[in-house]
Amino acid sequence: MQGDHSPRLAVYPGSFDPLTNGHVDIIQRGARLFDRIVIALLVNPDKSALFSVAERAEMAREAFVGQPNVEVDTFDGLLVDYARRRRANVIVRGLRAISDFEYEMQMALMNRRLSAELETVFMMPAEPYTYVSSRLVKEVFALGGSVAGLVPEVVATRLAAKHGLGAVSV
Repeated sequence: MQGDHSPRLAVYPGSFDPLTNGHVDIIQRGARLFDRIVIALLVNPDKSALFSVAERAEMAREAFVGQPNVEVDTFDGLLVDYARRRRANVIVRGLRAISDFEYEMQMALMNRRLSAELETVFMMPAEPYTYVSSRLVKEVFALGGSVAGLVPEVVATRLAAKHGLGAVSV
């Protein structure tokens, strides 16, 4: 629509348990593409998480402190309903590999069916993060491996605290 200069709000949904540098990369790049981007943490009581929703939100806020166009929020229920309430124009989703594509395409098509005015934009993380997932980070850390360079410093510190370790380097 020509002449429409309404702010472009993007929603980047996920569990972010924990937030990885791959997520951070997509959020930072999304913040350059859109006027505002909301990190929308899904509240899913059926899923057992390492960090509570409140802890995940706090870590995300700390990781993006000083970036006023990045917001952290929580939601439950349908993503399209949340996006509609927030007056979002776009859903941002990350694609790491071909294995992500089929699931993400199905979700994007269902979201389009439920809310035709909402677009899904797929972004690939920077090359160093294409293999990084929250699940792998938790697994590597739990087995004593280094997560240096894979997560923001605040996440590494919280992981160490969860496992009763001292400070870890990132």
